[in-house]
Amino acid sequence: MTDILVVDDSKVMRDMIIACLRAIPETSFVHASSGLEAIERLSLATFDMMVLDLNMPDIGGVEVLEFVRGQDTLRSLPVMIVTTRGDEQSRERVLQAGATSFLAKPFTPDAIIAEVRAILGGRAESVA
Repeated sequence: MTDILVVDDSKVMRDMIIACLRAIPETSFVHASSGLEAIERLSLATFDMMVLDLNMPDIGGVEVLEFVRGQDTLRSLPVMIVTTRGDEQSRERVLQAGATSFLAKPFTPDAIIAEVRAILGGRAESVA
């Protein structure tokens, strides 16, 4: 079973990401609506990857990413940033902060599925 933490302050966006990723077999999802809630969830459970929004009202995505990269137990957690900030400067900033990948909103279901499969490798193969 692959466990993915989906973090976005928009319930609609969290639901959309999860709906897209349900195409990946044997995957379960936990969601968080804020950066603080994401950090709490990360301290209580183990995940195979995190999908993280940049713009959140309490603790932003970059700060959550920096927290993750600063923890020995979380340092290798793949983190995909999904954001409305599609500019090159934002992309560079999050990749330098340690993001595994960057996907600008709006995205297609195929794009996010392909990105997650690339990150997870063999754990996210489709059912034939």
